[in-house]
Amino acid sequence: MNFENQIIFFFSALGAFNGFILSAYFAFFTKKKQTSNYFLAALIFVVSIRSVKSVFLFFNPYLSELFVQVGLSACFLIGPFLYFYAVTASKEESRIPKVWAYHVIPILVINIVFGVLYPYHENVALWSKYIQIIYTQWGIYCLLAIIQVIPILKKTFSKSKKKLNTPEIWIISVVLGVTIIWIAYNFAARYTSYIIGALSFSFVFYLLLLLWFLNRNKNTLYFQKKGRYENKKIDAQKIESITLKLEAIKHKMLFKNPDIKLSDIAKELNILPHTLSQFLNENLNKSFSLFINEYRIEEAKCLLVSDHNHTIEAIGYDSGFNSKSTFFTSFKKITGTTPSKYRAQKLQ
Repeated sequence: MNFENQIIFFFSALGAFNGFILSAYFAFFTKKKQTSNYFLAALIFVVSIRSVKSVFLFFNPYLSELFVQVGLSACFLIGPFLYFYAVTASKEESRIPKVWAYHVIPILVINIVFGVLYPYHENVALWSKYIQIIYTQWGIYCLLAIIQVIPILKKTFSKSKKKLNTPEIWIISVVLGVTIIWIAYNFAARYTSYIIGALSFSFVFYLLLLLWFLNRNKNTLYFQKKGRYENKKIDAQKIESITLKLEAIKHKMLFKNPDIKLSDIAKELNILPHTLSQFLNENLNKSFSLFINEYRIEEAKCLLVSDHNHTIEAIGYDSGFNSKSTFFTSFKKITGTTPSKYRAQKLQ
């Protein structure tokens, strides 16, 4: 094997072998045992089997026919596992229909029966036709998985242009990544090289891995939903009550206290801190700091126009900020401009 082939072998095989490790991690070592994690583990496992088969067959045409048969059969399970991963990851666990077995078990039975009656080493031509059926089935499930995540994609294109949270980004990335692998195997490999499918898996695998590491400092991993307020929804009457009580923050100028904490506001409103935090996150889609800073910025905007005797820095302190940098950063983030530019525009 020359150096060029060694490089190709290394990169195409690396993703597949690491895929087995990651599959075991999702299946056995994640802290939160969710159905979606198991489907993701199964998905990565069967894709890794398919990729390993491609790599070794490309570099060793005399590979055991049984190994080739297992690799081809694994393709039949990629689509169902992808689809049910998309379903379970995008819905509440309690709402997931227990129908996955009706998809997976018949496929396993068909694969076993077909493999026993028509082993690959005796029916290579028949398996060439069979693999086309497998790729078609895989493609159909890819389409179903894409349809499943369309509501998530619509969030970014709606008028409100809501940002996707990290679990949603991960779901979309996995679905599109597996679809890219299907395209590589079904189309690209026909016109370029058979090894393209395995290389595409390595590329998608490490792209997703990079995405994961870049966001690992966030509150939740891509593959794990937030369970902070599960089964603890605030009823409509209490939501209305809290909304009315929040007016006290504005009227009493509580936001001007630079040391104000969520517990202080909750005590003023006579509600639990956890309830207030949940209300802000679920109903206003805001953190406590953003919620308070928005009040402070509104006060600062008024003072910037009406108060010409104080510096911009002093106005920041008067509005409730405890530092100049925090004031400037928050003002720019919320209004899109700086305090000085805002004052100049309003005084023109």
